[in-house]
Amino acid sequence: MSLLVLTLALATPISTPPSIPQEVVQPQEVRPLPGRLDEVLTFNSNSPEVVQTEGILLSTFPSKGKTVPAAHLNLPLQGRFDLFAHHIAKGTSPTDWRTLYLGGILYNPSRKPIKVRVLQAASYLSQPDAPFIELPSQTENPLGTVYAGPGDRATNDILRGKRQAEFPTEIEIPPQGYRLLLNHPIPVKLLVPPLNGRSTLMRLQSSSPVYVATLAMFAKSNSDGSERAPTLEEWQKLLLEGNLAGPRDKAPTPPGQPGAIVYGRVAGVAKGQRWQAVLVDPKSKSLSIPQPGLAVSYGIGTLPGGMLGTQQVQSAPMLARYPDTAYRAHGNYGIEYSLSLPLVNKTDKAQTVTVAMQTPIKQDRLLEGLRFLEPPGPSVWFRGTVQVRYQDDRGLTNTRYVHLVQKRGQQGEPLVSLNLPAGDRRSVKIDFLYPPDATPPQVITVRTLAN
Repeated sequence: MSLLVLTLALATPISTPPSIPQEVVQPQEVRPLPGRLDEVLTFNSNSPEVVQTEGILLSTFPSKGKTVPAAHLNLPLQGRFDLFAHHIAKGTSPTDWRTLYLGGILYNPSRKPIKVRVLQAASYLSQPDAPFIELPSQTENPLGTVYAGPGDRATNDILRGKRQAEFPTEIEIPPQGYRLLLNHPIPVKLLVPPLNGRSTLMRLQSSSPVYVATLAMFAKSNSDGSERAPTLEEWQKLLLEGNLAGPRDKAPTPPGQPGAIVYGRVAGVAKGQRWQAVLVDPKSKSLSIPQPGLAVSYGIGTLPGGMLGTQQVQSAPMLARYPDTAYRAHGNYGIEYSLSLPLVNKTDKAQTVTVAMQTPIKQDRLLEGLRFLEPPGPSVWFRGTVQVRYQDDRGLTNTRYVHLVQKRGQQGEPLVSLNLPAGDRRSVKIDFLYPPDATPPQVITVRTLAN
């Protein structure tokens, strides 16, 4: 993860040594997540993450007629599709303050006009839009004003169905013509170090097949020395003649190769935008709450090397990718999880039940159960907003937006606590977009408190 934060260390006369994390094992069942990703395609532009040379970030254009054919994946998009882009500008020296622009370009290959609807859209910088600040592990976020990092803020907006005012509701592309979807700066001037990032997430709908590309270009200079944004014609020239942007990220480990796994950064078209699931017992329409003192968990974002004993890889498959980028969209950045938990108390007594998100230590197989750290590790593994809908103990329907910050090995606080009489049924629904800068896997845990 990339933390674009300048930390100021304040000297104190007396310092308390940090507690050494102790491993805690919770012997609970972990189940594969029911359901699967849908068929909606995601244009996933995340490599190279740090961009220092101009070029093509991701192009689904045909390779024919291009100066560098290998920079184009030849995969048109149509109907519903998403665009996710996360890139960082980093000066090559402390005074390299050139503004890097993120361009997004659309092309209509047909002989008729095409309309692309912008259903939702959000794009934020680390500085000044969404700096990485320290936040509590759980904060009520009814107005969407709580966030840390551009990916956190962008997914927060899309979860609420927002479209930033800077984006049009619709883009009409003339026959065999180009249009700009993005032309956004990533400024680094006067930042120490010269480092800044931008996260963008868009939900789009095209009336016919279109080609899409994201590109990186430094600002152009006006006659007075000031900077200006690249024009559509300049973006087209880069698309036709340019090579892949750099420096290139570390290449991923081929699937199934033994040893340590390098997942790689994603640059390609992934299959899947939403994972919808109803969490129930096998051959049942409900989820029986665990016996008092026990818990059951469902994996979120499980991946090779981190399946938590479920044998399930949730990472979106890639339909097209560059050879030096990730084989799957590990982390499912920007993908929505929509989960329903139809809880039922089949015991003969009233029970208190909690539902929580947790970030256990990543492991492929479970020996005795999920492993946690007490206190949690220093690095943040999840920061994002979760929508929770449920019927409370008074029979009222509640909708809460809760911002979570979880560090490695953190057990997490309950999102919901319910008192269920014997035989009672209660539904809990959880929705969130997996935020960029998070690290999988997580789990959703249902726990019945000991009597």
